[in-house]
Amino acid sequence: MSRSRAGEIVKAVMGMIMVITGFYLSWNAGYFGLKLLEKHYKWSLTPYRFQLLTMVLQFLILFLLAGIAGLIGHLRGGERAFYIPIITAMRQISKGDFKVELENDRRYGQFGSIVEGINEMASELNRMETMRQDFISNVSHEIQSPLTSIRGFARALRDEGLSAESRAHYLDIIEAEGSRLSGLSDNLLKLSVLEAESFPFERKAYRLDKQLQEMILACEPQWLGKNIDVEAELEEVTVEAVKDLLSQVWTNLLHNSIKFTPQGGMITVRLQTLDNRIEIGIRDTGIGIAEEELPRIYERFYKVDQARSISGGGSGLGLSLVKKIVELHDGIITITSRPGEGTACVVVLPLKLR
Repeated sequence: MSRSRAGEIVKAVMGMIMVITGFYLSWNAGYFGLKLLEKHYKWSLTPYRFQLLTMVLQFLILFLLAGIAGLIGHLRGGERAFYIPIITAMRQISKGDFKVELENDRRYGQFGSIVEGINEMASELNRMETMRQDFISNVSHEIQSPLTSIRGFARALRDEGLSAESRAHYLDIIEAEGSRLSGLSDNLLKLSVLEAESFPFERKAYRLDKQLQEMILACEPQWLGKNIDVEAELEEVTVEAVKDLLSQVWTNLLHNSIKFTPQGGMITVRLQTLDNRIEIGIRDTGIGIAEEELPRIYERFYKVDQARSISGGGSGLGLSLVKKIVELHDGIITITSRPGEGTACVVVLPLKLR
């Protein structure tokens, strides 16, 4: 083997060692650095956000090291033109333009994995930005609707010739729209707190059957007003959970059943233990949901159709909250439905929660 060939092999090996060292340093520095920042500033990050921010910090450190190496190489007269697209892409990302995709060809050589990482990071950041914009758009729309109604009826109340009956009717609408705004704000706050995992999640043992019974009785004026028959088969069950959170689940599911069940319908509530799990089923004979709509019912602000939206007047956040609360209790929720036949909601919780 010639001396020049041996020198090339040594350079290649040294280059690989430097790349591996750079990855090792950046990955550890990014992880432990974010841990220190989280502890110092008392941040409360979800695992998903922690992982995403760690990845961003790791790549920034890696490119800082790569930039230093490139600068040293440049000072030594060894320009590396392939750094230019990478640096350009990072500048675009730093300015909020996440539509970046580098072509991973041979010129990047041993740095190909870095290019793939940039593309993955840009794709994930772009997806999150899209979700953020959709969320803002949905919140704005949901707030604008009741505000427009309140403004319109408040203006109508200025009419001195308005009858007492009309005035009372307009005031009732304003009050209802105000309650809707308040509910939207409350649900958004709850979702934010639950997703940030900053809720005081202290489980306590209590009788689940008694809680369900209380929830059904609390809704009595609503189902009696529509002549709905409610049947309850509640096995005596003690559960360790956050009572207030599960109360939100049963209230939401029961209100949905009552809301979308026509006059003279039926709602059945069943609580039973099966092996090592607790199963709570709430079934109704309501208007039902089309099969193609079911996969999206847990999305924030999603409303199945105009008929349900108009009659319900909800914000579309209820089932998002329900799903999050059930998952926090290590459970699952399943909803099945057929148009014109009704809907069945089944919540399964472990008999002994962790």
